[in-house]
Amino acid sequence: MKTTVSVYDFREAFQRVRPNQFSYAALGDLFEYLENWEESSGDEMELDVIAICCDFAEDTWQYLAESYDIDLSACDDDEEKQQAVADYLCDQGQYVSTVGESFVYRQF
Repeated sequence: MKTTVSVYDFREAFQRVRPNQFSYAALGDLFEYLENWEESSGDEMELDVIAICCDFAEDTWQYLAESYDIDLSACDDDEEKQQAVADYLCDQGQYVSTVGESFVYRQF
């Protein structure tokens, strides 16, 4: 038996279990990303907040650059640095979205 989950239900599930894991905007982007994945793969997924929190994160571009040792030496300003981090995540196939100065991504 399956239940269809709306973006509202998705956000509410996170508020109950992990209220500080993602921003409101990030949850909307993550919901859309996961729905698109379901459609393209043909596989339905179960809403498991803990598993999603283990697989995905929302962090600043500065944190990601440091954590993944992304070379930003050729960048002149913060905008170029942020774009370099986004490009890195895209190249790794882990980019979900940009929310302000943070990125939603699949951890690797």
